[in-house]
Amino acid sequence: MKREKKPEVEADAGGVRLDVFLDVACIYPTRSQAKEACEGGKVDLNGSSAKPHRTVKPGDSLQVTVPGRRRTLVVRSVTDRHVPKAEARALYEETTPELTPEQVEARRLERLLAPKRDASAGKLSRREREDRGRLRGW
Repeated sequence: MKREKKPEVEADAGGVRLDVFLDVACIYPTRSQAKEACEGGKVDLNGSSAKPHRTVKPGDSLQVTVPGRRRTLVVRSVTDRHVPKAEARALYEETTPELTPEQVEARRLERLLAPKRDASAGKLSRREREDRGRLRGW
């Protein structure tokens, strides 16, 4: 007997967990990192600090601190299943103001002055990978 594959449907009108939404919408790479960000006070839902179990619905506004800047998002739709990145970007609308020319230049200089690794040095060690992640804010 064949099992029929259920078509993927969007989450019901009740919404989805905040940490799941942040992962599915590709704001944070993993759900555990999204959970840590919520618990660390880096995510606000509708103007107040949000725990990872809070429910996100279409129309909600999110303020998310990701390494380097604070992003403001408006939720357009929700789903609890992973979707391709192009579809994930359609789940929210970015309302973050553009960076000023001074901020853009400061970031460019920061990248230029950052220490470089010799390309012939081979694969990064575990310690080097962890240090690089720590510098990026993960």
